Amino acid sequence: MKISDDLEKLLPFGYLFLILMGILKDSIYYYQLGINILKYSTITDVLMSPIAEFTSNPIILFTIISLFLTHIKLPKFLAKHHGNKILQKMFELKPTIELTERETESYYNSVAIKSLAVILLSFFLGYGMAGGYYMKKKLLENKMKYESTINFSDDKSEQIYLISANSLYHFYFTKGNDAIQIAPLGSVKNIELARVKKFF
Repeated sequence: MKISDDLEKLLPFGYLFLILMGILKDSIYYYQLGINILKYSTITDVLMSPIAEFTSNPIILFTIISLFLTHIKLPKFLAKHHGNKILQKMFELKPTIELTERETESYYNSVAIKSLAVILLSFFLGYGMAGGYYMKKKLLENKMKYESTINFSDDKSEQIYLISANSLYHFYFTKGNDAIQIAPLGSVKNIELARVKKFF
């Protein structure tokens, strides 16, 4: 699949944009739980954040791949159907009669990139705000299921609701405590996750 020169040049900036969106999403999510996640994150965690987010769920991964593939094809589609009133209104298209062929191509590429950026921004903002809100709501309404067990190096154990983990820490809730708990990886022997439920 050939990618246009405009899109190819923007790939590094695109990944930087995804990293910033990942930071924004995590900051909003954990802020609602009372924690500044950046204080507990390494550079590796930050760089891997977008990839970890996209691969966290097969549905999200499929949606994101489809989104990128659609927007790679979008410039040619817009150029072919530039007279469509719905598309003109949706993407705020401007007349390209006075532009050269190269300028027209660059224009539709920029429209596609802006569209993708807006969708990704909405995704990360929505994910962070909604995820943190519903996690906090479940906690305050006592609807958490503490189905995982954290076993510490000193042989102590606790029933927990595991939120997530990065390269340095585990983040979790314990029953009867509405404050998020943070355990360094070095202090944890292992974590027994909730049992996989049978479908049949």
